[in-house]
Order: sequence, then C-alpha cells, then structure tokens
Amino acid sequence: MDIAITGIGLTTGLGDGACANAEAIASGRHALNPLSGLLGKDSRYTDLNAAWIDDRSLLLSRKWAPGSMLSLHVARQAIRDAGLGGEDLSNAAIIVGSSRGNAAGWVAPWPGRRSFDLMAASNSMHGELASAVSIELGIHGPWQVISSGCAASLDAMGMAWMMLKQGVVSRAIVIGVELPLLPDVIELYEKTGVLAKSSVNDPYSADAGGFFPGEAGAAVVLETTDALAERKSRVKSADKTGCFTHKHGSGDVRMTGYWCNSDANSPIGMSTDGKGLRDCLIKAVNDLRDEPEITAVCPHASGTLLHGKAEIEAMTAALPDDRTYSLHPLKPFTGHAVGASGLLDCVLLTYFMRIQSLPPNLAGITSPGEPFTLTPNPLSYDGSTVLKIAVGMGGHNSIVSLRSPEGS
Repeated sequence: MDIAITGIGLTTGLGDGACANAEAIASGRHALNPLSGLLGKDSRYTDLNAAWIDDRSLLLSRKWAPGSMLSLHVARQAIRDAGLGGEDLSNAAIIVGSSRGNAAGWVAPWPGRRSFDLMAASNSMHGELASAVSIELGIHGPWQVISSGCAASLDAMGMAWMMLKQGVVSRAIVIGVELPLLPDVIELYEKTGVLAKSSVNDPYSADAGGFFPGEAGAAVVLETTDALAERKSRVKSADKTGCFTHKHGSGDVRMTGYWCNSDANSPIGMSTDGKGLRDCLIKAVNDLRDEPEITAVCPHASGTLLHGKAEIEAMTAALPDDRTYSLHPLKPFTGHAVGASGLLDCVLLTYFMRIQSLPPNLAGITSPGEPFTLTPNPLSYDGSTVLKIAVGMGGHNSIVSLRSPEGS
C-alpha cells in the first residue's frame, strides 16, 4: 500500500504559501536578515541573521496561542491543496512536530496579543498545536504532538506514515511549527554554542560556525492510495502546478519509507564519525532496494561545523558509491526552523518534484565534493527516490524517502 502526499502548506520568512516559497528559492532569494528588524535595535541579538514570518497577523488570536494559529494556517493550506472537505477529514489523524511547542506567548508576552485568561492553561500546552486544528476544522481522528528537537516534524511525518500503513487511519494531516525567535530561547541556543557567530550561511564551509534560526509552519496531507482512489476525480482536478508554468508529471509524490535511531552519545551534538546516522542510512538504503534508485538527498545541514563534517562522512559511507548524488541543503534559504525544518524541506521537495525537478541551491555555498554535487540531478520519468534527513539534539536521527511521480 502506497502513501501519497496530496496536499502541502507552508509559511516561512520567504513568504506565505508553498508557491511563494518555491518562487523565492527559484529566484535565488533567501529570508535571512538582522534580527533587529523583528526584535528592535535594543535587542542583544540585533546582528544575528534570522528569518521570520512577515505577516504577524497570521499569528494573532485572543483564543489560540501564536504557534497554534500558525498550525491552523498551514493545515488549512494543505487541506485546500489536497481538495479535502467534509467527510474526507472527519477521521483523519493530526500529527504535529515541534521542538519548542507553544513556548511563544507563554515564556513572554507575544507582541500585539490580548489573550483570554480562560485559555491560559490551553495556550501553554504544546498539545494545543494539534487540538486547535481538531476543534476548528472538526477533525475527530487521533492527534499527537511529537518533540524530538530538530527532527520533530520529520518524526511526525514518520508517525503518520506508520499509522496509515497499520490501518489506524486512511488520512493524516502532518504539521511542523516553530516560533523560536524569543529572546529567552535564543539565549539558550547562545549558551549552548550552536548559534551562528558570523554572517557565513554555508553549511559545508570550513568557516561554518552555527545555525541561523527561523520561524516556519509547514503541513502535508498524507493519504493511502485506497483512500485516494475514493476521491480520484477531485484529486486529479486539483491544481498541482501552483504558480509555476513548467510541464509537470502526473500523479502525486509518494512517501515510501521512514527510519530513525539514536546515537546514545552526546546531549548536544553528533558523534564525530556520524555513526548513528550512517547506520540509519544503511538500513534505509537496504529497505529501498526495490524502489527507484536514490538520486538526491536533502541533508539536515544545520550550519554547525561538526555536524556538517559528520553528516557528509555518514552519507559517504552509507550511500551506494556508483553514482553522484545532488545535495539540496535548504536552510541557507529559510534559516533553521528547528523542529519544523524537516517537514518544511519535505514540502519544498514535494512542490518541485510535482513539476519533475529538484530545488536549486543558494548561489555561492560550498560543495562538499564527490560523490555529491550542488547541481540538481534530473528526475527519472519512471520515478526517482529522494532522501530527507533530520537530526535532533540529543542524538536522534530520522530519515524519510520520497518517490517522484512518473512523467507524462
């Protein structure tokens, strides 16, 4: 039984909607700016480059916390893109991934928000990221919120995939949300030493010195092929080209696998040889032997020097050595959206794969060398496999595999 990605939603510092984000990336634009533009010139972090959602009204509600509003916003986008409505949604699962959950508006007042005292307990719960979607959209299926650091939303996607495979539900709304640009949260990253210490936004450069934080909300609709067949005519009539006019393939991007493990090593970083990620990749490669060959990888590429070296070492050791893989590190465009980053990248990959392409890389970033290239590989019209990697603080490794649609 295959699992199809039938809807996508996205809001980042690049823009609102998957289309706006893809257009920005295609034009070579990134979202990073000095944080003084959001926090003001009196902030300690005025010179830190970061990415934030421009339309702050999307995050404001008296009832729901800012993160919950973002969760709702991108869920609606994905549901609309999938063409779902009425009974199609009633028994869907809602699985959310976030590192900091609803810390925004809880650890400190959210600018411009007048909250209800009655909602204070709910607004401080990370579970509200999912319950708000269930309540507002009338979805009666199970919901969960997963917090595994920077791997959270990719793990949410994996949890949903397992639920669909086991027949628990036939549809799932997967959401990743992160609003990390709070002075108290930024200070914690600073103390740990993972924030960027320069303006270099180049994950494989010898000068890489940390990550550039970013806000983001991302969502996908996953459906079994049986559930998809029940509403095939509506799905086929949905506009899958977005604002691009490129010729695109028929069908939907498929999610073909999920793997995760743990390093059991450091609470802060990866082991220097990337052993845990290497072992996870070896398992993925073995399980994908009957799928189209792996063409490209969207790495975690957080921006820390140690991680960049360890991730490349793990990929080089685990991936078959008979081809060149195109790498697609997307954080140079969007900033590091922490727990939302894995699903964010999957939304962008899905958008481009629908039109039989892969996202370009930001001009000027460093290539790690063979067997990797920063020039996007072509996708086979018989389908190609693309891997997405996420690594969470505490030594948690996650991978999902996507298969591009067959060409037309």
